[in-house]
Amino acid sequence: MTLAELIRRFSLVVLCGEETDAPVRGCYIGDLLSRVMGQAKKDNVWLTIMSGVNVCAVASLTEVACVVLCEGVEPDAALLTAAKQHKITLLQAERSAYAMAAALAAAGL
Repeated sequence: MTLAELIRRFSLVVLCGEETDAPVRGCYIGDLLSRVMGQAKKDNVWLTIMSGVNVCAVASLTEVACVVLCEGVEPDAALLTAAKQHKITLLQAERSAYAMAAALAAAGL
């Protein structure tokens, strides 16, 4: 699945970044940033409710394909600014992390 397909298929809101043909492989769910740093893989979809600026640093380190803020969580201004500067794709979903992960799994991700 590509990032563009993910965005369209799951009706995700693009907060920053572009819909691209970049690959999306797998998913990681987590809110403990140190754990995400050690476990998330390159090209994963990272599902979280964390909305602070450190999300950008962790996304850059792990090279995830995108960050999905679940439950309609809004990013704080510092996160949005940093994500734009570091070209991190930041998305928003109304679904819970559980519901989003279940939908991704059903889609074969």
